[in-house]
Amino acid sequence: MLLNNKTLDAIVSGKISVVFRVWKRPTVKRGGTLKTRKGVLFIESVDRITRSQVTDSDLANAGLGSRDELCEINREGDFYRITMHYAGKDPRIALRQNLAPEELAAVCEKLKSIGDWTLKYLQMIQAQPNIHAQILADSVGLEKKNFKTKVRRLKSLGLTESLRPGYRLSPRGAKVLEMMS
Repeated sequence: MLLNNKTLDAIVSGKISVVFRVWKRPTVKRGGTLKTRKGVLFIESVDRITRSQVTDSDLANAGLGSRDELCEINREGDFYRITMHYAGKDPRIALRQNLAPEELAAVCEKLKSIGDWTLKYLQMIQAQPNIHAQILADSVGLEKKNFKTKVRRLKSLGLTESLRPGYRLSPRGAKVLEMMS
């Protein structure tokens, strides 16, 4: 689920706790978390509802002034009310700086078990920071969606950071690449 900075800031500050989406199928689930550029959000509920079921309380909790603003959500699919709250900072940020030798060695072993593509991707991201994901995906012959899935695996280990556009290696990623090369 994509959320703009204004919405994320409002969730982090506690000003809003509800968002509405139109989906063919939900992209988040109750009890799950969503890692965002502003931190981690905890998903309390995901309810398929009709627009007429939206209460005044829902509107207030979503930071909407009127029902008219719901009409701006005009896509094909089912209407959903998602309640959430800020759960804390993204743990991957602290992980990026973790340069403990024993952990780095374990990460190197993990990357080897995941596949040969990991070293290739780390080298590519180091050589081409700030390059659009589509260009990087094309260079390895993958669809952008599949490419980004692989990069998210590296990010979950604290090895890469997302930029606009593209990626870069974190300090941890640079150290792991140095150890693997």
